[in-house]
Amino acid sequence: MSNAIEVKNLTKDYGKGRGIFDFTFDVKEGEVFGLVGTNGSGKTTTIRHIMGFLKGDKGTVTVRGLDAYKNAAEVKKLVGYVPGQIDFPDVGSGVSFLKIQADLLGLKDFTYMNGLIDRLKIDVTAPLRRMSKGMKQKMALVAAFMAQPDIYLLDEPSTGLDPLMRDVMIDMINEQKAQGKTVFMSSHVFKELEDTCDAVMFIHDGKIINTVRRSDFAADPHETYIITFRNKSDLKSFAAKTGETVTGTDENTLKLNVNVAVKRINGFLKELSAFPIAGLSHENYSLEKYYMNNIETSEVK
Repeated sequence: MSNAIEVKNLTKDYGKGRGIFDFTFDVKEGEVFGLVGTNGSGKTTTIRHIMGFLKGDKGTVTVRGLDAYKNAAEVKKLVGYVPGQIDFPDVGSGVSFLKIQADLLGLKDFTYMNGLIDRLKIDVTAPLRRMSKGMKQKMALVAAFMAQPDIYLLDEPSTGLDPLMRDVMIDMINEQKAQGKTVFMSSHVFKELEDTCDAVMFIHDGKIINTVRRSDFAADPHETYIITFRNKSDLKSFAAKTGETVTGTDENTLKLNVNVAVKRINGFLKELSAFPIAGLSHENYSLEKYYMNNIETSEVK
């Protein structure tokens, strides 16, 4: 599978430890690639380099073999872009804005665009300047998706969306993925990354911490069980006896957190049945938990 986006040794140093440093990664054709990091970690800077808005101090960025900075005009023809900060031109209504966008893109068939407007419940007759933050975000999504380009660059695309509209956006991404399109997106919402991404890259303070592919993430499925015991001695005894991974113990509340591999759940529950307990609950394994268990410790270091 060829690469849609290649970033090699990219550095942009703003001084005082701010920027991105020695970024190297690639995004395969037809995959959804997520970028996670705290505010100021370098997510927007990375996307702006891929868009050709910024030139790195060193390193290279290519989109389908085109230098992202030198061939920025050609790259933009391949890309649907949702910026991190929406700032529309003063062109009147949403209708006027979308007409200008359609003309720039050479779009003649408006069927898909009108379908997006309906799904996202946008009043396109409203003046752009008076639209709410959420409505502007939905307009930006329509502008990025309307021509169904080969590549999408989405910078925090669900900002300002309510949960229902976020689900619509996830469906839009997965529909484009099913058509073989490539998506590179930053987000702080683990669920939307988990629901869409083939790979997720974690960054912190301008440095890449780790990249997790779905195949890696799915290779270790487990659930977290929270057990409330009736007394401290049973809690200590079970914690010492169990062959599973104990991730937390609270002797004051008599709670024990245990990670249990899916294939060993039956044996674990049989083992637990020998102890009188006051309560039992569980949480499914998730990308967020993978982050907490495997990435956050490295990030802090």
